[in-house]
Amino acid sequence: QVQLVESGGGLVQAGGSLRLSCAASGPTFSLYGMAWFRQAPGKEREFVATITYSGATTDYTDSVKGRFTISRDNAKNAVYLQMNSLKPEDKAVYYCAKSSYTMQVLLPRRASGFGSWGQGTQVTVSS
Repeated sequence: QVQLVESGGGLVQAGGSLRLSCAASGPTFSLYGMAWFRQAPGKEREFVATITYSGATTDYTDSVKGRFTISRDNAKNAVYLQMNSLKPEDKAVYYCAKSSYTMQVLLPRRASGFGSWGQGTQVTVSS
């Protein structure tokens, strides 16, 4: 059973930065694409970023392009989300997710494409 544990959330002022981490269990982490999603109160869970199993390809939702960077360290079974220039509208619970299939060169942007999820970490941005 794969476990994903997010950390690094917190309260930050607008314009500030946070780095989210997701630690994954299991020996096959390097075979799976990973993603970050977020969910604000009263809203549906939305795609933020994905990274392929090798780290070669990343994808971002338009609202975070140029501000957020997804990365991974397969030796540490970890994926990260560096968030810069944070805005109040970035406030949400951020979830780490593992793709349902191995070695995908293109990852979906829909939550249903990811079979394992972490418990989430809260990010709050004050104006």
